[in-house]
Amino acid sequence: MIRGAIAEIDLSAIASNLKVIKDLVKEKEIIAVVKADAYGHGAIEVSKKLIEEGVKYLAVAFTSEAIELRDAGINTNIIVLFDCESIKDFFDYNLIPVVHSVKTARLLAREATKRHRSLGVHIKIDTGMGRLGLCGQDKVTEDILYISKLNGIEVKGLLSHFSEADLADKTYAEKQLNMFLKIKNVVEKKFKKSLFSHIANSAAVISYKGAYLDAVRPGILIYGYSPIMDKVKIDIKPVMRVKTKLLYIRKVKAGQPVSYGRTFVTKRDSKIGVIPVGYADGYNRLLSNNADVIVKGRRVPVVGRICMDLTMVDVTDLKDVKEGEEVVLLGRQGNNFISADELAKRCGTINYEILTSLGSRSRKVYV
Repeated sequence: MIRGAIAEIDLSAIASNLKVIKDLVKEKEIIAVVKADAYGHGAIEVSKKLIEEGVKYLAVAFTSEAIELRDAGINTNIIVLFDCESIKDFFDYNLIPVVHSVKTARLLAREATKRHRSLGVHIKIDTGMGRLGLCGQDKVTEDILYISKLNGIEVKGLLSHFSEADLADKTYAEKQLNMFLKIKNVVEKKFKKSLFSHIANSAAVISYKGAYLDAVRPGILIYGYSPIMDKVKIDIKPVMRVKTKLLYIRKVKAGQPVSYGRTFVTKRDSKIGVIPVGYADGYNRLLSNNADVIVKGRRVPVVGRICMDLTMVDVTDLKDVKEGEEVVLLGRQGNNFISADELAKRCGTINYEILTSLGSRSRKVYV
């Protein structure tokens, strides 16, 4: 048996979720975020589907991710959000860099001059995320104007990033947006032209229409989950279903400890199923004695500590259960459904981590 799980990726759900986003943002451009292997869903196939559905911009974290897409024949606009070292890649693969500092802009200008060409860039403004970007309101304007005068550099866009647009209280998000718009207006007056501007992440797409600007940058929404945990109603469909099979079924007597540390001891004669998935496969160890899986359409509990390669589940109450039965860790089987939100809550984390962990370490099939 091949170890680990299979992640079924429903590309029709990608298309459906994209339509929901388009209906929300109307005519605004969509920059689809496919970094981290499309949040574990497979960047190449997801990107192809997004382009087929009309998306003209993709966003990745580093040039290595963009190169993977280019090598797969994807020729659309790719914005690289964070990379500031792989200068030659931006030219070799026709990528759009996000510039976070004057230093990076100078390096790009030097390479552009060597190649006797120009490069369009987007400039990131730190409006309060405290991570990357030009900062200091007056200094930002000076730096943008300086960058615009560098040989071979053409400033085409401005962007920023919200730190808490997922909160009902939008006070800080409004502060960030107002700062961004103030800088944008000053710079555009100096340039005497409009710049392609974007700040809205998935949370803002759902709950902050004033932040749509020229484009929006949805990520988690594309994959069927909301970044807002207070049950905002939006008709999106989870794209990923993660499954494996029962490797072995053991009959054990009452009083038998299961797995490391004897954190679970059977209270009755039991049937314990073993599945070939563990924390090395992205199934978080914090789910030990703290999660269900679905077998034969019914939820059954994870018992004992999750191991590196194996997890145990109690299948005592299932009739006619056999080795080789399908086990669903994430997604639907029959009338039961386990969401990334549920697993995230049990682990004390966010749905993003559940998807990237399970998706990135599972074999993918596209349906």
